[in-house]
Amino acid sequence: MPGYLLDQSSTVLCLHGGQAQPVMVSPRVKVGGQPVVTQAGPYTIAGCTLPPPTASNGPCVTAQWVTAATRVKVGGMPVLLQDSQALCTPTGTALNVVVTQVRVKGT
Repeated sequence: MPGYLLDQSSTVLCLHGGQAQPVMVSPRVKVGGQPVVTQAGPYTIAGCTLPPPTASNGPCVTAQWVTAATRVKVGGMPVLLQDSQALCTPTGTALNVVVTQVRVKGT
């Protein structure tokens, strides 16, 4: 399904409110002046409110994207879309894409 591409300025949160940021971006392809993000790189998460063990299995520390665009690639890697899915480590929960750029869509 088509969706807007994620770029470096997109707002992505873990389900517990932690701010997720890409570790790597594609500096060669930009949308609105911001580098796009591909599936290759993980995200780091800061500020997750899930309690650490023994109370729970949190907080979220990193996330890896498991779905991405099927037709749009940058440097041979699929770009991330607003409906892409990720899993956080160590919690196994998802990331929530809150805000993306609204100029370029991909599938």
